[in-house]
Amino acid sequence: MTRQAIVTGGAAGIGAEICAALAAAGYRVGVLDRDGDAARATAARLPGAVGLTADVTDAAQVTAAFDSFGATPDLLVANAGIVRFGLLADQTPEDFRKVIEVNLVGAFITAREAVRRMLPNGGGHLIGLTSINAYGPGPGAGAYPAAKSGLLQLMRQFAVEYGGQGVRANTIAPGFIDGGMSAPIYADPKVRAIRSGGVPLGRLGTPADVAAAVLFLDSPGAGYITGQDLVVDGGVTHAVLRNLPRE
Repeated sequence: MTRQAIVTGGAAGIGAEICAALAAAGYRVGVLDRDGDAARATAARLPGAVGLTADVTDAAQVTAAFDSFGATPDLLVANAGIVRFGLLADQTPEDFRKVIEVNLVGAFITAREAVRRMLPNGGGHLIGLTSINAYGPGPGAGAYPAAKSGLLQLMRQFAVEYGGQGVRANTIAPGFIDGGMSAPIYADPKVRAIRSGGVPLGRLGTPADVAAAVLFLDSPGAGYITGQDLVVDGGVTHAVLRNLPRE
């Protein structure tokens, strides 16, 4: 039977790569994005995919988008996210709240909608996109690290509360990914060289690396994995002593 998947923030960047990988693996994909035209354009390039329009912070819009998908999702990938760069003391409360709303509250709204539909079908799988910022916040990242840390615990709570009813919930923490919101950062050759040189595997990650992690976690071989955060970072979060040697 064809697996059904909805990917939020699926119209571009990492989300679009995840949609493409799922479609290539035989899933029927709902490309959900607040930009409906972009969602439909992305879906049109994928076999059997459907473009869905919703602001993930609006519960009514999310419900309507899930209804229009026409099937109960077996998999939800909560990928939609934004960032507002700047030091914390320079952040406006409005910008801080907006990042929390989209990255954390939006993930809650879409995951809640998915779980309510999954339970009568015997379960399903939630995957949230966190970040290595959930473990080591970077200066100038504003509310993003706090939001991603919250998302990590949110998905663990879903895993604990609904595991007995067949729902798994996991997260993926991308590292230095050359794509999506981070793409402008790596347009600077100096930044690109410094960051890639700090990764033990010697390169930046790609959206395809993240998409591959989604496919793994939703595979039968990962069926006993829930409440876990899969860090996809080429080893950089463990490279402090390597990058700051004694001599």
